[in-house]
Amino acid sequence: MNEQLIEKITKMVVEKLQTNNLNTDDHQKDNKQMPVKLFQETFAGNRMTEEKVRASPKGDVKFFNASVKEKKPNNIISRKTNKETTLIDKKKEDYLEELRNKTPARIAVGRAGTRPKTSTWLQFRFDHAAAVDAVYGEVPPEILERLGFFQVHSRVLDKEEYIRRPDLGRRLSDDSKKIVKDKCKHSPTIQIVASNGLSAKALEENLEDVYLSLEQSLKNLSIEMGTTFYVDKGRVALMDEIGELLQPDVVIILIGERPGLVSAESLSAYICYKPRLGTIEAERMVVSNIHKGGIPPVEAGAYLGTLIQKILKYEASGVSLVKKEE
Repeated sequence: MNEQLIEKITKMVVEKLQTNNLNTDDHQKDNKQMPVKLFQETFAGNRMTEEKVRASPKGDVKFFNASVKEKKPNNIISRKTNKETTLIDKKKEDYLEELRNKTPARIAVGRAGTRPKTSTWLQFRFDHAAAVDAVYGEVPPEILERLGFFQVHSRVLDKEEYIRRPDLGRRLSDDSKKIVKDKCKHSPTIQIVASNGLSAKALEENLEDVYLSLEQSLKNLSIEMGTTFYVDKGRVALMDEIGELLQPDVVIILIGERPGLVSAESLSAYICYKPRLGTIEAERMVVSNIHKGGIPPVEAGAYLGTLIQKILKYEASGVSLVKKEE
């Protein structure tokens, strides 16, 4: 074998071993100067935090579980079960149904998106149209003929002026004053007057029943009646001028109420003891809401007779009557 080749190979092996030893020493020095640190990523709110782990004295490598436990946010409310939700909805609907049965007002009717339900909207339009018809309508002449009422007028010329000028509806026209003086009994105990007011529909539906019942009640109580007549487009305070003209002890005016979206046919009866120009409102009394959905007309007529008897007994009405009854 070639001795030179063997020597050359031996030299190369020795140099290789020396080089490996140097690299190992440098690596150990670097480990002492810059120790290896392993980190575990954990969640803290919306940020990542690092957990430092000290290297063991022996330099052993330790491995940690990197799984993160999910925590439920505190602001999440547990949902109710379907059974509980159904029970709550049923109780709510029962309560709303009870309220709807107690009033004709539009409550808990629901919506379809941003608008009322179609059925609710159509009913609203129907009731609104009925209210407009009640204000601008006229009392059928045949009703006045059956009751034997003659007709006079206030100082109002048309419905638009009647709405704008309430003061004109409180006075009779000059011609009407002469007719009332000529045709009516003077100084009666009771003077009854009817007027369409703000609802001709109220008189059309209720006047006949109320008047006939009231007339019968006054006859039973032996109370004298004057000559009843009808005033077109009159106001409540019209009774003051009638009191001046005819000098009755009590004036009662049956007049149509302002229509609403629940009823457009409600009648009221205003009563005053010896009304004269300048009478204050506190001296008047009123029985309102007379219609089929409120006080039945026949029942209202009978009650008005009893109320008039009390007014004549104490010779007072309104607040004065309440004070005397005490």
